[in-house]
Amino acid sequence: MELTLLGTGAPAGLPRPGCPCAACAVAVGGEARAATAVLVDGAILLDLTPGPAFAAARTGRSLQGVRHVLLSHPHDGPAQEIPAGLPAPVRVPDGQELALISGHRVRAVPLDAPGTGYRVTGPDGDRLLYLPPGTALAGPEPPDRPYDLVLLDVLGRPEALARLRAIGAVGPETAVVAVHIDHDVHPGPELHRRLASAGARAEADGASLTTGAWYDTPRLPGRTLVLGGARSGKSAEAERRLAAFPGVEYVATGGSRRGDPEWAERVALHRERRPASWRTTETCDLVPLLAEADGEPLLIDCLALWLTDAMDVVGAWDDEHWAADGARALRRRTGELVAALRGSGRMVVAVSNEVGSGVVPATPAGRRFRDELGRLNAAVAAECEEVLLVVAGTAVRLRG
Repeated sequence: MELTLLGTGAPAGLPRPGCPCAACAVAVGGEARAATAVLVDGAILLDLTPGPAFAAARTGRSLQGVRHVLLSHPHDGPAQEIPAGLPAPVRVPDGQELALISGHRVRAVPLDAPGTGYRVTGPDGDRLLYLPPGTALAGPEPPDRPYDLVLLDVLGRPEALARLRAIGAVGPETAVVAVHIDHDVHPGPELHRRLASAGARAEADGASLTTGAWYDTPRLPGRTLVLGGARSGKSAEAERRLAAFPGVEYVATGGSRRGDPEWAERVALHRERRPASWRTTETCDLVPLLAEADGEPLLIDCLALWLTDAMDVVGAWDDEHWAADGARALRRRTGELVAALRGSGRMVVAVSNEVGSGVVPATPAGRRFRDELGRLNAAVAAECEEVLLVVAGTAVRLRG
């Protein structure tokens, strides 16, 4: 099947009319997007958005061959303009399948939010899944094979992509393209970086896609290190990187700290923003987790707390103990961790504090911790395909 993206933006388009936000201010030229609408083989129009005839004309297409206009948005969706000669838009009831004269088959798939999703099977057997904004598939109905192409709201509902991966609807060869793109993420490099970390990509309005074709989607890194200072947004960045993957194991190295209500509040806030499908493991024993051959993606938050525990174990805070055997013992522990990361078959995202740019600690123990964390960060970074530094909520790519 050949698809033409007449629009790839949110229902209000991008930039949003009259919106003063920074993302809308820079959404110009190739980063401006009309509301999402997709032309399939010139015969099926998925969603009817303002100015469809002009949008098609800009791509060198015509709507004259369209025989079916299918609506997906809840209620009325974007404002509709029905060009002369175009068939009346319809919404297919959930579960109903249509056999079209063009040779396509269209099935309406149930969603977990208002709206209608469509599975389109082409005459050649290729399959496309199209979901409206803010929705995910309802129910665990697995397909007999992965889709060839999936169009969905990756940024607004990353867990929708995670569900598709969990049931085998999205596989390594599936092309995942983000649509319904809104102003929540800055256009340009930041948008493409966010999508690449989810194994997806964005296309400009007017782009043509072919199901079954090979597309150069960036390879997902097996190991990523996310650095940042206090309240920089490093943990949120790490969590976003795995939001589109099912069954993540979140490793909390800080423990519960009984009797510390402020710490308990921090932990609760972290848990509230994680997907319900993630499971939490509280431990500093990371080597066995990294050694699991077929484990789920692993998010470690954070290495600074792991180092604190390791220094406790080897007695590194005491100057005499440190000089006698503590330094060698800590090197052994960090060496084992780095070796386990190097050999791990799991997807790993590790979080750590970047503390070397601030005030020099006043005590020998404080300076020792700062120095050892710097060494640990450097050693872990050397084993990672991607390294990010988060500053003021903004991720700066250092590698990858």
